[in-house]
Amino acid sequence: MMKTRISIIGTVGLPANYGGFETLTEHLVTKLSDEYDINVYCSGKKYSKEERKSHYKGAKLTYLPFNANGIQSIIYDSLSIVHSVFKSDVLLILGVAGAWLLPFVKLFTKKRIIISIDGIEWKRDKWNTLAKWYLFWAESLAVKFSHIDISDNEAIQDYTAQRYNSLSRIIEYGADHVLKVNPTIEDEYDYPFLLDDYAVKVCRIEPENHVHTVLEAFSVFQDMSLVFIGNWDNSEYGRELKAKYRDVKNITILDPIYDQKKLDLIRGNASLYIHGHSAGGTNPSLVEAMFLGLPIIANGVSYNRVTTEDSAIYFNNLDQLVKALMELDMQHLPKLGSKMAEIANRRYNWKLIAEKYKLLVVEALQIPVKKAVGGKLSSLTLSDLEQYELAHLFNQDQFYVKR
Repeated sequence: MMKTRISIIGTVGLPANYGGFETLTEHLVTKLSDEYDINVYCSGKKYSKEERKSHYKGAKLTYLPFNANGIQSIIYDSLSIVHSVFKSDVLLILGVAGAWLLPFVKLFTKKRIIISIDGIEWKRDKWNTLAKWYLFWAESLAVKFSHIDISDNEAIQDYTAQRYNSLSRIIEYGADHVLKVNPTIEDEYDYPFLLDDYAVKVCRIEPENHVHTVLEAFSVFQDMSLVFIGNWDNSEYGRELKAKYRDVKNITILDPIYDQKKLDLIRGNASLYIHGHSAGGTNPSLVEAMFLGLPIIANGVSYNRVTTEDSAIYFNNLDQLVKALMELDMQHLPKLGSKMAEIANRRYNWKLIAEKYKLLVVEALQIPVKKAVGGKLSSLTLSDLEQYELAHLFNQDQFYVKR
């Protein structure tokens, strides 16, 4: 019997060495390639000819000569979608950059479309006004013309239900690939901060991740060290912050670390994890920190509260973060870390995540029409959402109720 053919579209590629979608793809391929014929599209800009593989963990890899992120992502995803129409039965699309093609795919083919909208992408500060409008429009096409749309967080599900009447499916990220690594003498020599209590943050250096807020807070509160890992040199924002804070005595700024063991060494031996993200959905770095049993101080937006089941410590601005740091009870932190680990073990494991995607593929191949729910915001425009502050990023109380 011929296997169902699945194309995974919208990632940088495999082997995973970039971010959340890539890690997700690697685990889906690992766990599902025996059952499905999987093709993963990869960015030829990120893998040299020497690094490229024809197959990886049972999946076929197809390279396109464009970047998977930024403005080129529209071309990259669009070509991937066109190519996959001739190669696959199911299109699993991660992100909305190429969503302008979906009406044509749905109208002229029998291919099944599953799409993850990747949070509320149009709200990210890194995009200019034109890009935000395109993403706002593309998001609507992604939800309307897919057979199933995925939200990685309950708050995003509420948003798509209210704006689009869509019954989005919640599938989060796994975190059980991270490991607790005990430091060696050599590790302590390379990273002297391992010998003391320290907080850690890992993220892309972008304004909506509140990098500036976290750095400023630790420059004010110097009783604990901060180790901050990110791609500082990729933007003027990052370069300016790196220059401003690299000489602050309790702040250690490190460039991106893609070695999983080394990254887990630094994260897993921290006393505290700081999560500043204010746009997106369920963030992989947050659930990984939770799985490592780290106490969490997080930006208080709705989806961070959903991810941590309203059990972490939260802040909404610089003053609140400084206050939270000053009021830390070091004896209480292990209990908070244990709670985070319990949540992560229960909800964020890759076996569960892969099984959910498998069920979506089965459903997409069987359902005649997309399921919908009633909503009140489906007719509102971007300007309406901004004006009346009804989007989840503006009013988290609408999307999260403490139980």
